[in-house]
Amino acid sequence: MKRWIRFGLLLVTIVVVGLAVNNMGPKERAVERAVGFQPKNTNWVGAWTAAHQYPSGVALVGIKNQTVRMIVKPHINGEKVQIRISNAYGKMPITFQDVSIAVAGSGAEVLPDTLRKVTFNGKNSVIVPVGQEIQSDPISLQISRDEKLAVSMFVPKASGPVSWHRIARQISYISEKGNHTFDLNGDNYTFPITSWYWLSGVNVQPVDQTKKAVVTVGDSITDGVGSTGNSDRRYPDYLAERFRREGIQRSVLNAGISGNKVLRDDPIYGPKALDRFERDVLNQPGVSDVILLEGVNDIGHLPHNYDPDTLIKGYRQLIEKAHKQGIRVYMGTILPFGGATYHTPEGEATRKLINDWIRNSGVPDGVVDFDKVMRDPSNPSRLRPAYDSGDHLHPRDAGYQEMANAINLKWFR
Repeated sequence: MKRWIRFGLLLVTIVVVGLAVNNMGPKERAVERAVGFQPKNTNWVGAWTAAHQYPSGVALVGIKNQTVRMIVKPHINGEKVQIRISNAYGKMPITFQDVSIAVAGSGAEVLPDTLRKVTFNGKNSVIVPVGQEIQSDPISLQISRDEKLAVSMFVPKASGPVSWHRIARQISYISEKGNHTFDLNGDNYTFPITSWYWLSGVNVQPVDQTKKAVVTVGDSITDGVGSTGNSDRRYPDYLAERFRREGIQRSVLNAGISGNKVLRDDPIYGPKALDRFERDVLNQPGVSDVILLEGVNDIGHLPHNYDPDTLIKGYRQLIEKAHKQGIRVYMGTILPFGGATYHTPEGEATRKLINDWIRNSGVPDGVVDFDKVMRDPSNPSRLRPAYDSGDHLHPRDAGYQEMANAINLKWFR
């Protein structure tokens, strides 16, 4: 008798689950995939991305009955566009009632003839489950690497903690109360922010289907700390400009997170590179190459890691993951950081040993010797004064330009 009861309960469960699955639309089923899933259509290429991290500070509060307008700059031209929205680190499902995209004007303004409604499986609204990312339907909009985009998302209910990119080096906006998704002017966007909320990617369908993406992964130096805000002067931005001048058909995607580490998670600085590498790097649409520059925070942040072998093991794992997908990895040597608040003699010795391995191991597909071009010849443990933002850790604009100049363009031709 008990066996028949168990069988009956199992049958009811199967029927209920089956009905639930059958009632799910294609887009709802799609969000079951891992965060950062790669679109099936291989003709799409990532034009912009933001690596997401755990909510902290103001992101813990979230928003309610407000609209966010995220300002981003694509690194490749395209005829059609898709956006990706992530709730990777939220605490509850997020409803976006309306979403739009347009070419950005001054401040929070958008250019009127470019404003487009964004749909998801044909619907205006979408719910993003906890821990998931969704992508929009294709949108007909000509975009240019010379122009910034404004992505606006109305959140009608309390969002809870926000999955975000903390340090954007770009001003975006939160509105007054209400749905201001389709506002042309910026009058109602009265709260400027320097973070990106929920938006994790912009994909384009380029005219030239041979175009691919280079992903730069790292910490605050990749993220552009020390560069001029709102000016796109991070080293990946300068690299994208070199590609444009030389006619190299590559987008550049910035997957840096300030404070990030290879081996250790951090509630402020995000998941370790070993855990986020697949989502933030390998699953980007159209990725062909990776530039990896990370490790200084493993050495400098407490507790210090002065064991180069552990970091080298981590690098090997990252490179192996990329090679399994046929993706090339170029490694940057760790920049000098003498004079920075967390610099120590032991840390300097560790940096040198790691850089020796990067230069001589033959494991990466190529080496960008950032250390060589950025160090002060008269004091090699420090940055050149002309490249130093002032904290002896992060470059200024001229330093980021020099970093981009150090990258061998022959790898990408």
